[in-house]
Amino acid sequence: FNSLNHDMTLTEFKFIWYMEYSHRMWGRVVGLAYILPAAYFWHRGWLSRPLKGCVLALCGLVCFQGLLGWYMVKSGLEEKPDSYDIPRVSQYRLAAHLGSALVLYSASLWTGLSLLLPRHKLPESHQLLRLRQYAHGTTALIFLTALSGAFVAGLDAGLVYNSFPKMGERWIPDDLLAFSPVLRNIFENPTTVQFDHRILGIASVTAVTALYLFSRKIPLPRRTRMAVTSLLAVAYMQ
Repeated sequence: FNSLNHDMTLTEFKFIWYMEYSHRMWGRVVGLAYILPAAYFWHRGWLSRPLKGCVLALCGLVCFQGLLGWYMVKSGLEEKPDSYDIPRVSQYRLAAHLGSALVLYSASLWTGLSLLLPRHKLPESHQLLRLRQYAHGTTALIFLTALSGAFVAGLDAGLVYNSFPKMGERWIPDDLLAFSPVLRNIFENPTTVQFDHRILGIASVTAVTALYLFSRKIPLPRRTRMAVTSLLAVAYMQ
């Protein structure tokens, strides 16, 4: 308020405050939704030894996620000398917070589905092995794309260029490697961050499409086909 937004009203401030407050409270509710039932199931002896390890890991990850969120927000409240820019959190901490959330969500979903659905016993053919490896590689690529999105958000890199497929009038912008050393551009140059996110996004959609086409050549259970088709639909919608 003192440095930039002199005309902010109390109502406008409350809107920001309640968004942050709601996010924190929702995070605490999620934490309780993990920890309280886990403690109850553990006490009743309903958890097998391997499942106990999964439950401990998930509950630990929930607590770590909350700690990482506090650490991220803290970076946005630090006083920056001679800076009157819009206050923002560190893009590195934002990416770590998002990455941790994705790991937590994926691990929770995987654990839940493993309990609810019996594992298919398929013959380990060469094609099936290749499909599994390709699926793992596609997963890693999508995860990297999502993390690059956190850097876009953290640097407001989406505001630099608003044209597609070109960035302005060029396929490769002039200021792509403006920072020194060169490695800094990948994480701190808004132009490079947006460029990388575009390339990773296109690569992810291409990889998902190739995964779908390859899966059509292999005899797969109905559930697996539905999963691959859903992945394709969501990738194109995204």
